[in-house]
Amino acid sequence: MTRALVLGGGGIAGIAWEAGIVAGLREAGLDLGEAGLVVGTSAGSVVGALVATGADLESAVAAEADGTNGAGGTGAGTAARPAVDMEPVMAAFGLLYDPSLEPREARRRIGELALAAEGAARIESVGERLPVKEWPDRRLLITAVDAGTGEFTVWDRDSGAPLAAAVASSCAVPCVFAPVEIGGRRYMDGGVRSATNADLAAGSSAVVVLEPLAHFTPRTRYRDEIAELGGVPVAHVAPDEAAVAVFGADVLDPGLWKPAFEAGLAQAPAVADEVGRVWRA
Repeated sequence: MTRALVLGGGGIAGIAWEAGIVAGLREAGLDLGEAGLVVGTSAGSVVGALVATGADLESAVAAEADGTNGAGGTGAGTAARPAVDMEPVMAAFGLLYDPSLEPREARRRIGELALAAEGAARIESVGERLPVKEWPDRRLLITAVDAGTGEFTVWDRDSGAPLAAAVASSCAVPCVFAPVEIGGRRYMDGGVRSATNADLAAGSSAVVVLEPLAHFTPRTRYRDEIAELGGVPVAHVAPDEAAVAVFGADVLDPGLWKPAFEAGLAQAPAVADEVGRVWRA
């Protein structure tokens, strides 16, 4: 059976922290890049594309941290830091917790807000400037949501979506970035459905979940997703107190590239035993 790596959303802080965790675990002798399945949501789609294609994570983050944004970076820095009014963003995500709405209807209404948002920045550069251009042979799933219908969408190498566009769509936070057009439809952040979409790892023999915003998101959805995995070993890694302090309140802050990566790197030894028990089971 296949081991799965699930990478959740979390803005620039999430990309850098996840990259640091993966790099730090590799130093400890655990290579999460050996996963047969990689699931990426929002920030996790960027890291997932890098991990699944064997890109150098430290170099990718360093290229963003020093402001070069050139070849070898993650691409995320090129779309960084639009002027964000958090009120409509919070109002949009608040619909997910309205008990009167079915999940797809809540997502559809968020899509309406995303499509109507004026002045939303474009995020296509996140995918376009990745150091990798083609889908890997390794199974990589990238999540998004159709902004017009609320339908959950999963991109892979057989879906017909270019890797760059798939990553960009998964990162298109509603009311921050404009939805991304693919095949005549417009798509937004896969995190609108779930912060991790960990249930996509069903059928795997072991699962490692990196969740940058675990301290911020309600736990019910995540617990339900893990229950759908059927009792297989799962290691869940969330930012420790030091990493949460580094993240602060603005996970889109470009100044977080280096400190968030270093926070992940520093945390990795503390989680290596737990992750190793699952990964080597």
